[in-house]
Amino acid sequence: MDNRSQIREFLTSRRAKITPADAGLPSYGTRRVPGLRRTEVAQLAGVSVEYYSRLERGDLSGVSDQVLDALARALRLNDDDRTHLEDLARAAGPVPRRRRRPAAGVRPSVHRLLDSMTGAPAIVMNGRGDILAANALGRALYAPMIEAARGKVPNHARFIFLDDRSRDFWGDWEHAADTTVALLQAQAGRDPYDKALTDLVGELSTRSEDFRIRWARHDVRQYHVGTKPFRHPVVGVLDLTYESLDLPADDLTLVAYGTEPGSDAEDRLRLLASWAAETPEPQRARTDQA
Repeated sequence: MDNRSQIREFLTSRRAKITPADAGLPSYGTRRVPGLRRTEVAQLAGVSVEYYSRLERGDLSGVSDQVLDALARALRLNDDDRTHLEDLARAAGPVPRRRRRPAAGVRPSVHRLLDSMTGAPAIVMNGRGDILAANALGRALYAPMIEAARGKVPNHARFIFLDDRSRDFWGDWEHAADTTVALLQAQAGRDPYDKALTDLVGELSTRSEDFRIRWARHDVRQYHVGTKPFRHPVVGVLDLTYESLDLPADDLTLVAYGTEPGSDAEDRLRLLASWAAETPEPQRARTDQA
């Protein structure tokens, strides 16, 4: 990934989202592009136009935390955007620190943890959205994606943008697509030296217009908590909550799913567990291609 291009396009895209009225500034003259002008961002951030222009050209090297704070306020960055800006600035340093490569496989202790979670679907992912491991219920939940991978490592983005079956699997395909690309953008900021991520983005950009449109927005998102609607081919609609747990020793994330007590989803999840117990498991996600 080209760090300077990422910085330039991210700052430009955030600037385009804010109108003068949003920022409490008067609007005057004809605007050739939406959003704030560079001069207005510089004014709001309390820096010179020349300095801000340098930043927006992609040069965040040596920028202070105070300037990052000022930019975040001026551009109204949310927490995920602010974290992404910090990642981009870190990578732009004079000696950028490469992130430790994720483990080549999922450790046995993590597999044991997954297998102990018998009542909730759970998966382990890397920052590219590869499913590297799952418990029995997780494999049942993600059976369409695992089967579509045909023995390769299942990947969220490839399934969403390159397999039409994903539109039946996700209860809200548009939201799933937006979120997946935003997660990849955040990963690109954290680790611009990830060749596998660069290759994935290149493949998807070449083969999917839906992906190209979303990638150009430069929206970012981190793993947190939330809800996901699934349309499972066996049990139907499943509205599941999820919690993400970082595994910092491996640079991986464990995602566990649950339901609201007494909900229809809780009954359907029990039905999925029964189906999983009575049916040969889909092929286990491989762990040798992290």
